[in-house]
Amino acid sequence: MGARLGRRAGPEAGSEAGAATGCGPAPYERRVRWLREIQSTLRERRPERAQQLLRLLRQDLGLEGTLLTDILCRNVAFLNLVDPISHDLLVNLARDLQCPKSDYELWKSSDKTCRQLIYHLTPHSKWQQGSSLPRRKTQSCLKSNLQKTLPAGETVNLSGIPLSVQDVQHIMHYLGSQGARLAVLDLSFTGLSDELLHQLLPSLWTLPCLTQLLLNGNRLTRAAARELTEAIKDTTKFPVLAWVDLGNNVDVASLPQPLLVGLRRRLSQRTSLPTIYESLDPEPEGGVAGATALASTWGSAAAGPGPEPQACCTR
Repeated sequence: MGARLGRRAGPEAGSEAGAATGCGPAPYERRVRWLREIQSTLRERRPERAQQLLRLLRQDLGLEGTLLTDILCRNVAFLNLVDPISHDLLVNLARDLQCPKSDYELWKSSDKTCRQLIYHLTPHSKWQQGSSLPRRKTQSCLKSNLQKTLPAGETVNLSGIPLSVQDVQHIMHYLGSQGARLAVLDLSFTGLSDELLHQLLPSLWTLPCLTQLLLNGNRLTRAAARELTEAIKDTTKFPVLAWVDLGNNVDVASLPQPLLVGLRRRLSQRTSLPTIYESLDPEPEGGVAGATALASTWGSAAAGPGPEPQACCTR
């Protein structure tokens, strides 16, 4: 389904190869620049230019449609989008621009949506409100984070720290010595490229407790998603991984289906979900009196032969 979601815009969308190798601005910076221009054009009462910029932004994020009806009707089955929040906000922005409103109402509603998108697509969404963090984290933050001894279920947050090849080597050494209890690794907005992720992956897939891997806001391409998918197919790698965030990268618009299947398989092996057993066939005459058609359990297998359990929550 998601095979055609990642078509790129024209030259204005930037160079995919340059973004992937670390040349030029990161993809999220380009997208934020378009959003700020949409805000300014609406203040200047130029909705046609705002619609052109919105079309570029949707294409750059992997949404092909040029009209609101394309998004709402033709592509309604976006079940494996890497960034459903941006998708919903873009739909709201497209609706504001295409539905008749007064100039003030259009500006007020659209400006709010643009501010929400800017917040979501930038590192600021990772930082706590009221903190005195700088605009860009420094290398001293990396050093302090990699000097910790992790308790069980701990998170290592490196979001917003620009990583070099040498930094990745330090991270690999740290994961080899301290990563046994690591549950969440946040590498978002670090400028991570396909090459750096390729170098880091062998250190990641051996972590026995890693459940979440956050890679959004980087310079990753579909090649990185394919490499990660191949690793997920091997059940000996990433043994308990439950989620990978690949949103807001170069051209990764949707998660490959094999990757989702691999994550779901790992989740089902270690999680008990509520399950309802339904009797699809009528009870035969002479059956046990008082037998019920429905019975609830918590993921346990049926004691005897019967209809296959149906999970109440499927994706």
